[in-house]
Amino acid sequence: MNEAYALEMKGVSKHFGDIKANRNVNLTLRRGEILALLGENGSGKTTLMNMICGIYFPDEGEIYIDGKPVVIASPVDAFRYKIGMVHQHFKLVDIFTAAENIALGMQDEGKYDIREISARVKEISSRYGFDIDPDKKIYDMSVSEKQTVEIIKVLYRGADILILDEPTAVLTPQEATKLFSVVRRMRDAGKSIIIITHKLHEVLSISDRVAILRKGEYITTVNTAETTESELTELMVGKKVELNIDRSDPLTDLPRLELRHISCTGPEGLPLLRDVNLHVCSGEILGIAGIAGSGQRELLESIAGLVRLDKGEIIYHNPKTGKVCDLRDHTPVQIREMGVRLSFVPEDRLGMGLVGNMDIVDNMMLRSYRHGHGVFLDRKNPADLADRIIGDLQVATPGPHTAVRKLSGGNVQKVLVGREIAAAPIVLMTAYPVRGLDINSSYMIYRLLNEQKQKGVAVIFVGEDIDVLLALCDRVAVLCGGAVSGILDARTATKEQVGYLMTHSEGENRHA
Repeated sequence: MNEAYALEMKGVSKHFGDIKANRNVNLTLRRGEILALLGENGSGKTTLMNMICGIYFPDEGEIYIDGKPVVIASPVDAFRYKIGMVHQHFKLVDIFTAAENIALGMQDEGKYDIREISARVKEISSRYGFDIDPDKKIYDMSVSEKQTVEIIKVLYRGADILILDEPTAVLTPQEATKLFSVVRRMRDAGKSIIIITHKLHEVLSISDRVAILRKGEYITTVNTAETTESELTELMVGKKVELNIDRSDPLTDLPRLELRHISCTGPEGLPLLRDVNLHVCSGEILGIAGIAGSGQRELLESIAGLVRLDKGEIIYHNPKTGKVCDLRDHTPVQIREMGVRLSFVPEDRLGMGLVGNMDIVDNMMLRSYRHGHGVFLDRKNPADLADRIIGDLQVATPGPHTAVRKLSGGNVQKVLVGREIAAAPIVLMTAYPVRGLDINSSYMIYRLLNEQKQKGVAVIFVGEDIDVLLALCDRVAVLCGGAVSGILDARTATKEQVGYLMTHSEGENRHA
């Protein structure tokens, strides 16, 4: 090797039975560099990182640290080689402080000196520009503070190679900007950082080089300063992809669904929704923005009949009869029997949307089994629908009788979105419908939602990518602490305005 890389993978492969997750991957990471790792859903990014972290062991190939071959057979080995990963889903104990969480799992002998740990946390925070109170409880922290604890945890343990998995997925634009500033300071201090993200504008903003995977194989590594979004997308997908969201004008200003002063509380008596007033019109897409846990889930589930409200009305305007009805306190079955054509793509795909142990055809039947005659169920129409969804949405599956739990997260999402759209809804609600999807599949979903809008469907789109919300939606309602902090015209609003409203609930609502 001409250069002693901080990390190098040579000819690394990993198989799971007949599935080749990674094949002959060659990857290099320099000292003091930010490397972005890009690839479609199912391209092997997570498997590759899990081999670096000791969760999986490669079937073939070698891994080098600072030019020397190493064996990483467990996460303990990864820590020994100063490798740390910050996962998208945090692994923290809520009732502990930041310092106590950082102390967990340490191998030091004797008793912990929590004051010494707190002092060390403050020193790390000062060096890299973090803003964290080591004595603050996790349950009192914002999402960005929890992420900060996770990053400091691996730095405290001496990590020189950091892997950040979708680090901005749940951050506001302001929080993402602050995080990137910290990441650059870590790079300038000699840390080597791998960032996994689907957001191409972030890749171009933060990284020095970009490594591309496609279908488990390494394609190339390019210098960030010498590439573009369209070029990166073509390298990922293997063909040119149109990255424009073709937003049409709203068809009408006639409300199809109205939420009037709805409120609900959680099991511990804490308010989840607070006096929410919203409406969505026929032939428009209403976006819902907010940091994680701001009430997005409860908002959609209350409309679907899954959450009982303390007060308020959910008024549905029937386009056929012109009559209105209140959906509050009705079950999903009752709502359907009232003639309300409502489709819901929930955040919890397998827990709520689909049954993992059932195959694709049987999951299609969940929408139609009540229409069977006697003891017999109609399996032909669901089978035809499954075949159509697999073809139209390019679902990667051995066949329609494959158990849904065996599909990748992105393909599970395609099955769920396809089934709900096929039900010809009047109101379509989607919670994070492109989470975990690659660029090509994401834009396919955006086009499907816009097609539904053009058919007169009232679409509610809960998303985490503010750029997409502003490009796809007609209006964006921002939730903060369970209340509507503002409603913006998506054509004129800025990311900064949305980000501000995501963290500020006081003041008058802004309506477009």
